Formats: sequence, C-alpha cells, structure tokens
Amino acid sequence: MVRETKLSVDDLIYPIFVTFGESVRDEISSMPGNFRLSVDMLADEAREIVSLGIPAVILFGIPETKDATGSSAIDPDGVVQNAIKEIKTAAPELIVITDVCIDEYTDHGHCGIVEDGRVLNDPTLEVLGEMAVSHARAGADMVAPSDMMDGRIGHIRKMLDREGFSDTPIMAYSAKYASGFYGPFREACDSAPQFGDRSTYQMDPANSREAMREVFLDIQENADIVMVKPALAYMDIICRVKDEFSLPVAAYNVSGEFSMVKAAAEKGWIDGERVMMEILLSIKRAGADMILTYHAKEAARKLGKG
Repeated sequence: MVRETKLSVDDLIYPIFVTFGESVRDEISSMPGNFRLSVDMLADEAREIVSLGIPAVILFGIPETKDATGSSAIDPDGVVQNAIKEIKTAAPELIVITDVCIDEYTDHGHCGIVEDGRVLNDPTLEVLGEMAVSHARAGADMVAPSDMMDGRIGHIRKMLDREGFSDTPIMAYSAKYASGFYGPFREACDSAPQFGDRSTYQMDPANSREAMREVFLDIQENADIVMVKPALAYMDIICRVKDEFSLPVAAYNVSGEFSMVKAAAEKGWIDGERVMMEILLSIKRAGADMILTYHAKEAARKLGKG
C-alpha cells in the first residue's frame, strides 16, 4: 500500500526485428531470447504478445538489399510495411509503432544521406517523411523517428498531416546519445557504420543541458511522446525531462543493457530475473511513463504471476 513506484505490463513496449524470407526465426547471438523474424512468423508472435498483456511493439526492419540512400525504407511492399499489415490482421488491438530511420537500410550504416563522407541533414528529412507516411499508410499506429536529424519531427508531422494522417502520433527519440550500449542491436540489424561514427548527429554522453534543448525543440515541432535513449546510464536525463516537460516520457532499455544482464546471469554472477525487474522498476522510478525493452515478454510473465 505504501509502495511509491509500481511497474505494470502496461508500461512495456517490445521491440521486434523483422527480416525478409520465409519461416525465419533466427536467434540473435548477443541477445538471447530475441529473434529476427520473417513476416510470416509475426502472427503467432503478435498473439503471444497480446496474451501477455503487452500493449505495444516497435518494429525494426532488416531489408533484403541495402543501398546508399536506403531506398527500400520507403518501398510500400517493404519488410516493415508488410509486417504492419500482418500484425494488424492477426492482433488488431496491438499497438504497432515503427522505427523511422534509414540506418538499417543503407549500405554505409549511417542514419542519413551521405555525400563526400558527410551525413546531410536536410536531404535526409525528405526520406524520413516518406518513410513515416508509408508506415502510416500500411496501418502503423505511431511512428518513432530515431535518426536525430535536426527538424525531422516538424517535417514528418507536416507530411503526415498533408497525406491525411493527422491522427498518427509521433514518438520522438529526442535525447538519443552516441552510446556504446548499442552493439548488440547493430549486430541484429547489421547496421554498424562503415566509416566514422554517429557522434555528429547523436548526443555527447557528457551533456545534459543539450538534452533539454533537444527535447524542447521536438516538443515545439509537435512530438507527442519524447524519449531518452539509453536508459540506465541516463537516469538523470529521464528524471530532468519528466520534471521539466509535460509530455509522456519513454525510455529505451537498449540492447547492451539487456545483454549485460543476460551474460552475467549466464555466468551465475547475478540473479538475472531479479536484476531485470530492479532495472525496469528503477527506470519507471526515474520518471519513464513507458519502457521499450527486450525484457518485455519475460517481465510480463513475471508481472503476470503477481
């Protein structure tokens, strides 16, 4: 009765990696229990997620071909576009959020259009806008731009509104840091940068005031939800964002955070289930209204047991 913070299955968003092919269920070596799934495997996955009470998923696409401009990201018959339709048919009550970023679709692994070794901000916005619209047209309930290009929330909002999707909300990756915790995700999507790094457009881990400016700008551009990523090393940022702004706050418990728990538990150094729940509770306590986490199914089973 006196517990200050309560973690609920309603707080969880489960990331899914979708790939091309048929009958693909390929476990990601650095992320035990998480898989690359082909579209035809998603119906059963969606129904399992609903049965656990998890309200939402976020989709990441792994296309069959990649090129310099990430052209497959806007293909109406692309892997994510088909995945949305499959999930909404099998489990219409499940909220489908889509990642809007082209790093998974480019052969150079960067989140934007590259020219002479530089990531170009404004040309990238056009692709991101088309990508968001294609997801909404396929039936996505929400889009989540993760690229960190300047002005992308406003541009995507304008394009969604213009194409008749004014009710499609935007979850903005507002304070996304250039972090070392993303390694397993990049393995899952084969999206590691082929040159340089992403520090020119993602945030310096040393900065907190910059995070407040980034969140403020996304809110000014009509974001509906703002996100802090990663979560564990940035609890102070989650707390500040929650205290300073009135929008719902999401936190991404990222792949490296997940994999560290799994690796230590496998060694017998920690009680993995207990640490998982402690981490998720602490993210909620810091101020997150929703948590994107690869632990979601395991945590939902634990919460379901009471």
